[in-house]
Amino acid sequence: MGYTPPDINDSTLESILSLTEIPIILGSLDTAPIWLSVKLATVTTVLLLLIATPVAWWLAFAHHRVKSVITAVSMLPLVLPPSVLGFYMLLLLGTNGPLGRLTAELGLGTLAFTFPGLVIASIIYSFPFALQPILNAFEAIGRAPLEAAATLRASPLARFFTIAIPLAKPGLLSAVVMGFAHTMGEFGVILMIGGSIPGETKVLSVAIYEQVEALQYSEAHVLSGGMLVFSFVVLWLLHQLNSRRNAMKPVSN
Repeated sequence: MGYTPPDINDSTLESILSLTEIPIILGSLDTAPIWLSVKLATVTTVLLLLIATPVAWWLAFAHHRVKSVITAVSMLPLVLPPSVLGFYMLLLLGTNGPLGRLTAELGLGTLAFTFPGLVIASIIYSFPFALQPILNAFEAIGRAPLEAAATLRASPLARFFTIAIPLAKPGLLSAVVMGFAHTMGEFGVILMIGGSIPGETKVLSVAIYEQVEALQYSEAHVLSGGMLVFSFVVLWLLHQLNSRRNAMKPVSN
């Protein structure tokens, strides 16, 4: 059977754009998908920082033959369709997948269609969006400040936490904003690996999709409008961070 697009006529548009209905919709709106999306984005962003920071540090200063391979693998989610990534994540975490069998043998059950499974998929899908700004920040620092600290007998760990991390703060903040925002807007990967289980995997993007399918355009309009405002704020924050970073750069003669 072919896909039949929903019928949007003049009365439907009038209902969608009616501001008088918004308070009524907000009063009856199911906010569980919103809070689940915020929870997922928060957990994912924290884990992304812990994983992407050392990877970006290694990529910024390593001279190894596998560096280009690791870079390409890290950036794959930028070009892979979300449905493709979600499909392979489902095979990996499902009942017959290697990770699925491992977690089942450990008594943890399978990760597909669970919140932890969404976290794993979100980390992989949003990884390049957190990695790139941190990598750019480390590369911009260069070796000179680190070598100067080394002459003062600072250990590699001390150089990392007292020199590199403070200087890379704008990149880290950009990674937080991008990682959080990208996770909030996920749909294809989430739908493939998590489906739509209320309170477990039904996030905001899935809720909007289901409202449109059910012809509940006014409810979808309220949630989509909220995401539109959220996206604008994210872009504004990134612009502010980049402007501040550029203002802090020394002016060369």
